Amino acid sequence: MKSNYSKALIELRSKLDVSQTELAERLGVSYPSVNRWENDKAVPVKIVRVRIEKLCKDNGIDIEEVD
Repeated sequence: MKSNYSKALIELRSKLDVSQTELAERLGVSYPSVNRWENDKAVPVKIVRVRIEKLCKDNGIDIEEVD
């Protein structure tokens, strides 16, 4: 279930210098959700993908180019 969200989230957390818990709070989700997404065990639902994409855009991360 490979997605660009896994690497984008890792890069985003690194740029923001936040933990998975802190990122979860910013996105309005639980810590286990962020952990599953970063480990490619699940993908975020659409509303959360929009939040992630906005955070990435605001921080100069192009989710389409993350490999």
